[in-house]
Parts: sequence; structure tokens; C-alpha cells
Amino acid sequence: MKSKIGVVIEARMTSSRLPGKHLLPVLGIPIIGHLINRMRSIPLVDEVVVAMTMRAEDDVLERYVRTTGVSVFRGDEHDVMGRVLRACLSSQIDIVCEVTGDCPIIDVDLVTQAIYTYISNDVCYVNNGKLGLPDGMSCQVFSTETLRKSESMTDDPLDREHVTLHIKRHPNFFPPIYLVPNKFYYWPGLALTLDEKDDYKLLRRIIEFFGHSNPYFGCIEVIDLLRKHPEWIEMNRHIKRKGET
Repeated sequence: MKSKIGVVIEARMTSSRLPGKHLLPVLGIPIIGHLINRMRSIPLVDEVVVAMTMRAEDDVLERYVRTTGVSVFRGDEHDVMGRVLRACLSSQIDIVCEVTGDCPIIDVDLVTQAIYTYISNDVCYVNNGKLGLPDGMSCQVFSTETLRKSESMTDDPLDREHVTLHIKRHPNFFPPIYLVPNKFYYWPGLALTLDEKDDYKLLRRIIEFFGHSNPYFGCIEVIDLLRKHPEWIEMNRHIKRKGET
């Protein structure tokens, strides 16, 4: 029987740095809608689920997401590991690609590569964002069973706050593959993630540049664009990013 492959997008409206960021408009739709459309376009993906919290602030996000036709799961705000696991179980997903709502222009081809790498190798975990991709282009792939096993092994609040931290800390239990990006994708200092208002300004400018005629533009196209417009990079260069946990 074919394994069901799903993308789970983590999103919440109560970001401390940019509250309500997922519904900020770009080209006539909320910015998270661009991410949803990208993930739905991947032939390998059977279902897309947005995993949000039970807080009332997320009610408006749920209403929008349901208009797109993808699934919604709501769970604990702080137990993100448990929220993602239960989102997978509720949709009977076997293999999950986890993406955060902060990555609205993640490259469809990079996500496809990560999923294909997972299903083509005998490993428990695939990560494409540790070795040099721009911030905002990364995803993680693992099985629901791997996440269930990881959850059963830890009560550490830090592990519960980060979906795969426990998996990454125990490669002996969960053999990984960390993908090395092609040299044309390599730009680890470039931030294409939605953390603060100036990130939104840059991402909106990029999305509007490509417009409706090229909605699934890729990472290389963005890199080429920003090399031609280095002044755009200055829009969010000053933002201090949270370190990877």
C-alpha cells in the first residue's frame, strides 16, 4: 500500500515579533496562501495540513485556511511536537514534510528533493536546510511513526517546543541525511523568512516582482534577482535571527 505523504505547515497568529503575520496581504491574498499553493502543487504530496493553536487569535487564520481547501488541525500552543504529531495522525499521514509558515516562498523543487531523498533511502530523517541554503528554504521529512517514537522518549519542554530537536539529538536512534545544496543555492546569510515587518516588505517585493505569471519561482531565481538588486537585501539585513535549536 502506498504511503500517504503530507505537508504540515506550522502557523500561529501570536508571533511576538510580528503578530498576525500569516494573513498579511500579497498580490490579493494572505501571504500564507502563497505557501499553501506551493505545497499543493507538489505531485508527491497527497495532503496539506496547517497546524495551528487553540488560541482564539487563530480563529481568523482557520477561517482563511479553510477557504483554500486544505486541512486544519488545532492543538497545544507550546507542545509543537505533539501538535504536529496529532495533525499527522488526524489526517492519517505516513510520511510528513514539516514546513513553518514563516517560509512563504520555499522552493517547490527543494521540498520535492527532500521528500524524494527520504522515500529513496533507509533513513529516519532528512533535513535540507542545515548546510547553506538561504533561511526560509528549509524543510524536514520524517515518518509519523518516527515522530511518535521520538515523542514517547522525551518530556523535555525544549524538545516539545521544537518538533524534531529530539530526533536531531539522537542520530543513533534516528539515522539522518543532511542534504548539501548545489553551489547555485548556497547563500547561508540570506534571510527569506517572515519574522519581522521588514521581512514582509522584502518578501512582498519579491512575490510582486514575479507576479501571477510565475507564482512558483524558485530559490535560484530569487538569488539571481537579489544579486541584481543588492539594495533589496538591505531591507532586512539588520534583523537579528534566533539561532537554530
